[in-house]
Amino acid sequence: MTEASHDISVLNGLIAATLDSVDGYTEAATETQNGSFATLFNGLASERRQLVARLQQEVVALGGEAEEDGTILASAHRVFLNLKAVVTGHDDKAIINEVEAGEDHIKAKFEDALSDDELSASVVTLIGSAYDSVKAGHDEIRDIKHSFEQ
Repeated sequence: MTEASHDISVLNGLIAATLDSVDGYTEAATETQNGSFATLFNGLASERRQLVARLQQEVVALGGEAEEDGTILASAHRVFLNLKAVVTGHDDKAIINEVEAGEDHIKAKFEDALSDDELSASVVTLIGSAYDSVKAGHDEIRDIKHSFEQ
């Protein structure tokens, strides 16, 4: 596998995970009855859409075809989130717990990519910048989750 094709493959995996995150935030925004959470989730979904666009631009610049869909696993996760919201009556604590689980997943995906020593330097730089945004979103949701536990 050439360096460019490896870069494209890793980036497309991150695009799929980030699209999953967009879908998760969009879904969470519709499930919560807390206006502040809905605003937060919609804002994070928007940030992630911008992140997807940056990653897709890099894939195209490398000569690849950019991923445009999330993962099959994520669609199963959204079904679970929907079911959980119905069962819990749109319980914000349950929604935050689900969102945080998704955030743990995407954060781990980016950390795995950053530890990949076969990526080109420019792609590592891009992923590092994207990771900063992902980690900030993760930490914000984590802090909200912990506020429920106090």
